[in-house]
Amino acid sequence: MTLFRLDASVRTDGSFSRQVADTVQAAWQAERPDASVIRRDLGAQPLPARAWMSLVGGASTPAERDDARALAASLADELLEADSYLFAVPLYNYGVPQHVKTWLDLLIADPRLGPGGEQPLTGRPAVLVVVRGGGYGPGTPREGWDHATPYLKRIFADVFGLDLEVVAAELTLAPVVPAMEELRGLAEQSLREAHEAARAHGQAIATRAAASV
Repeated sequence: MTLFRLDASVRTDGSFSRQVADTVQAAWQAERPDASVIRRDLGAQPLPARAWMSLVGGASTPAERDDARALAASLADELLEADSYLFAVPLYNYGVPQHVKTWLDLLIADPRLGPGGEQPLTGRPAVLVVVRGGGYGPGTPREGWDHATPYLKRIFADVFGLDLEVVAAELTLAPVVPAMEELRGLAEQSLREAHEAARAHGQAIATRAAASV
């Protein structure tokens, strides 16, 4: 069995999305100690921003298109090799991080994973860890400003066909932003609940993946 893990935070130290993802992975590996993990760290090693343009645009050279096509295929291979998935994506500027969008665009460009394909990942279990610096829930001043989570759920669940669970932590900027001081208790609660959900979902996707093998 193999877990594919994606990290997208541009921070390596102090990243809440990485911390919650660590909890998911630890719970998964506790159930499957001999299994392997494929890592893709877009925060530390972003993909070439022009790769998708080279693949689909008309201004690229044949060599650039071939390189981009090979990159897209290798990224798709990473997903196809796994049977469980963990995506850790922070909310940046109310949307999907640019380097995550590049990764997704290249995956969708691969004919095996794009719309209209056979959806080879259908039914495989996955956890999406979403971390938001502020509060975006019902009744908050920025309700509806999270434009990343709905998009990611659409791609992972509907386009790729994954059996997706979502773990969210909010208000993670409260400890460092003075204006959010009164929200620090809620931030701690949100993070604590995220770790609890992460442990449960990590165990669950390991069990579900084993049952489908």
